[in-house]
Amino acid sequence: MAYIINEDCINCGACVPECPNDAISEGDSLYVINPDLCTECVGYYDEPQCISVCPVDCIEPNPDHKEMNEQLLKKK
Repeated sequence: MAYIINEDCINCGACVPECPNDAISEGDSLYVINPDLCTECVGYYDEPQCISVCPVDCIEPNPDHKEMNEQLLKKK
């Protein structure tokens, strides 16, 4: 399952350099995660790095993009 950044985002940009897939970019009013690129850091780290560095906990699972580990590893 890819992640999304909700409206609590403070546009700090801490998550951008942490993403190994360059899936996070600056949107109109907050940062966004491209679900086609997000692998939840599967194959890279034990936990999603964007979540671990977010100071306001605004990153959550995207219910519209549920994927199994095998699918995430293929995207890697």
